[in-house]
Amino acid sequence: MKKALKFLFPVIILLLAGCAKTEPDARQIVDAAIAAHGGDGFANATIDFDFRGRHYQSVRNGGEFRYSRAFADSTGEVLDVLDNSGFTRSVNGEIIALSATDSSRFANALNSVIYFALLPFPLQDAAVQPKKLADETINEQPYHTIEVTFQQSGGGKDFEDVFIYWFHRERNTMDYLAYKFYTDGGGIRFREAFNSRVVGGIRIADFHNFKPQDPDLPVQETAAAFQKNELTKLSEIVLENLSVSKN
Repeated sequence: MKKALKFLFPVIILLLAGCAKTEPDARQIVDAAIAAHGGDGFANATIDFDFRGRHYQSVRNGGEFRYSRAFADSTGEVLDVLDNSGFTRSVNGEIIALSATDSSRFANALNSVIYFALLPFPLQDAAVQPKKLADETINEQPYHTIEVTFQQSGGGKDFEDVFIYWFHRERNTMDYLAYKFYTDGGGIRFREAFNSRVVGGIRIADFHNFKPQDPDLPVQETAAAFQKNELTKLSEIVLENLSVSKN
């Protein structure tokens, strides 16, 4: 009997180990979030929206993309276009010459708005380096915490920026994000999603935009600070007149 028990004990341990739930790694969590927000639908869609008085459009067909923004200023009707070939600015239908500095500045501003609007889809980029941090509970909801840094090659001008994403453990939705940036004096921002909606098969949200009261707060600790009311609300990121069509 003792021999039988000695034999059964390791077998039971192995069976229990086989039944244990394996935690997903960082890339699997990111991929699940992308799928929950529309997956491949982002890669072949035209997305239009208005943001702070300007009209934006993202057109993607696999590896081909065209981002644009249109607005009027003192010079006339302005159209900025960023695509696989580079950046151009047109005023009243005529392409104008730009300095390298202005071209880079306008392109980055356009790309930034589109990038945030399409999250988490851009996290599939090869330059993205996701890392799983300890899970957190925010407003009594369970979240995977993912830190994202970027390879210098392919990571864009702001490759040194650090992002933190909180993906719901059950729904895989991106409900919170924070980032540390170094341009224009640098700083930290924390965003809370609201008015999340599915349009044309793609989930897009608006965001409350905060900054820490403590300028030295590590970006990884912003969710904890948010729950302690230690963040100051700066603005709301609201995408209006949103439409999505498949290409």
